[in-house]
Amino acid sequence: MHPNIALIERFYSCFKVLDGDGMAHCYHDQIEFSDPVFPALKGSKAGAMWKMLCSQAQGFELVFSEAQADDTAGTAHWEATYIFSATGRNVHNRIDASFRFQDGKIIQHRDSFSFWRWSSMALGPVGMLLGWS
Repeated sequence: MHPNIALIERFYSCFKVLDGDGMAHCYHDQIEFSDPVFPALKGSKAGAMWKMLCSQAQGFELVFSEAQADDTAGTAHWEATYIFSATGRNVHNRIDASFRFQDGKIIQHRDSFSFWRWSSMALGPVGMLLGWS
């Protein structure tokens, strides 16, 4: 197994058990993370986001698959089911992730998903409208 595939699997294995510190440890000090909700997190802010999400998770389940990587880049698919704490609504989010690697760590992480679909589940009717804007 390529070491960067093992790194992706370690990242999601930590996430599966809500180990935000373990997830952050997979990141390079100069990590750049983005997704539709957190569009530009750099450095320790990216790891702090995962720690916060893990500490607040309710009814959380994670499945990850299709991890692929070479020396510089990788991808994975993951799905998270959880209760969105702000509204108590159930969310099932499907995410495609892309990674760049440097010095045996993840230096760039981009998660892609439908903001409209996520906001509709997380926020209900308000989210449906928000997702269209």
